[in-house]
Amino acid sequence: MLKINLENSFVNTSEIKNMEPFIQSAHRVLHEGTGPGNDFIGWLDFASRIPNEEISRIKATAKKIQGNCEYFIVIGIGGSYLGAKSVIDALSHSFHNLLEDDQRKVPKIIYAGQNISGKYLRELTELIEKKDVSLLVISKSGTTTEPALSFRVLKEMVENKYGEESKDHIFAVTDGSKGALRQLADKESYESFVIPDNVGGRYSVITPVGLLPLAVMGINIEDFINGFVQGEKDYSSVNIEDNICYQYVAARNVLYRRNNNIELLVNYEPSLQYVSEWWKQLFGESEGKDGKGIFPGSVNFSTDLHSMGQFIQDGTKNLFETVIMVSDTAKDVAIKSNEENLDGLNYLSGKTLNYVNQKAFEGTLLAHVEGNVPNIILQMDKLDEYHLGNLMYFFMKACGVSGYLLGVNPFNQPGVEAYKTNMFRLLEKPGY
Repeated sequence: MLKINLENSFVNTSEIKNMEPFIQSAHRVLHEGTGPGNDFIGWLDFASRIPNEEISRIKATAKKIQGNCEYFIVIGIGGSYLGAKSVIDALSHSFHNLLEDDQRKVPKIIYAGQNISGKYLRELTELIEKKDVSLLVISKSGTTTEPALSFRVLKEMVENKYGEESKDHIFAVTDGSKGALRQLADKESYESFVIPDNVGGRYSVITPVGLLPLAVMGINIEDFINGFVQGEKDYSSVNIEDNICYQYVAARNVLYRRNNNIELLVNYEPSLQYVSEWWKQLFGESEGKDGKGIFPGSVNFSTDLHSMGQFIQDGTKNLFETVIMVSDTAKDVAIKSNEENLDGLNYLSGKTLNYVNQKAFEGTLLAHVEGNVPNIILQMDKLDEYHLGNLMYFFMKACGVSGYLLGVNPFNQPGVEAYKTNMFRLLEKPGY
């Protein structure tokens, strides 16, 4: 299971222990539902409460989508797509969209509605013009600008392509009773799933928001759910010595109080890049309020050691690293001897790339610690549905408690509305 190593965090055991009463207080506020945003804590035990009938319906719908399209287009922004994309990228073939048709068991997946680029949407429509497609639009309201614009264009395209059968190629995840998308889904008889009222977007990967795209792409959603369920148990203790999630909360908050106010999530596997993107939204929208919060950034090693590595090593000392390492990555490449040895790599003969990657991690850790950069290490046993579900619950629980520890509401995002208000006024939207 997930393990934590704080030996190089520059935070000692007494500092961790001193944080315990504050973390216990934040834990009670979260679990008793007495804090701000308490109407959005349904994710805490959602995995344990998912009815078997809901899982079966998700899987049946996924099978239907797999059978009716070559391209599966997920339309959403923020939490409406980042959670699903992070899991799909982490657990799928690194080049899953490039596999030949006879190697594929699932459709190719494309994401839309996460930007307002005319170039992006034009090229997307050109790509799928002569292909069979299905749309999954994910939006609680149906009126969020970015996905609503993409859906308007892609919906028209699907309707022109399939006519009366278009409703068999459009699926929705939205509010259970209200909103523009709910109204449209009911009117057009789209198959639809509900975004729970008490789960916010960035915490919604365990709901149909995440589970339906995962199932379409062949991810074992039962194992993913079970990883969340295990996380509910693993990270439930109020005793900090028994709860590595709260040890992480304590360490990052001790560092924050020392002006280490930037946290870099580090990975050594390219497939984890979008886990970092999901994590950045989770902590950025949850903690960054009232002039407070740790800024969440990310780097992909060893790639970014040739760019950001210089700043981390020798730059301003206001950051710390949280490193995700995977013990068993399943696939590997052996390094063979070469007679000419022009590249000078024969000293690695008999080793594997994963072995070299591990030594790159160990060498980087030594260098950064010597450079006065605190490091928190999170070790996963393997990269699969169960362990990834557990990791995501770990971060969600840590985020909720950290937010209350900071004295902010970790479940709203009032600052996001500022750009929208200005944009709508500039666009001369009625009412602005």
